[in-house]
Amino acid sequence: MTDKIVVLVTCSSAKEARRIAQSLVRDRLAACVNRLEIPVRSIYRWKEKVESAREVMLLIKSTKDKFAALERAIKKLHCYDVPEIIALPIAKGSRDYLAWIADSTRPRRRAR
Repeated sequence: MTDKIVVLVTCSSAKEARRIAQSLVRDRLAACVNRLEIPVRSIYRWKEKVESAREVMLLIKSTKDKFAALERAIKKLHCYDVPEIIALPIAKGSRDYLAWIADSTRPRRRAR
């Protein structure tokens, strides 16, 4: 098992998904975010009714230690009352790719 995760988030629109993805990568909370632009059809229960929505799925690559900050950022940027934010562990992966995730989410030192 690694300390890397993939976080699933559904968004209401491509615009919202793009805004969240750019913010997470810019702020080094994610190394990479894939936006699955083909609409996802979600069927779910909300306030005791079965609902249906077209959504955009984000696949976010990050680390376990970034999850709390990543969750806060998503909640701040997301339009849903209860956004889907599900972290799945990455059991194994390419050593180079996993190192890249770690490097891409590490805070940069300021030049002196």
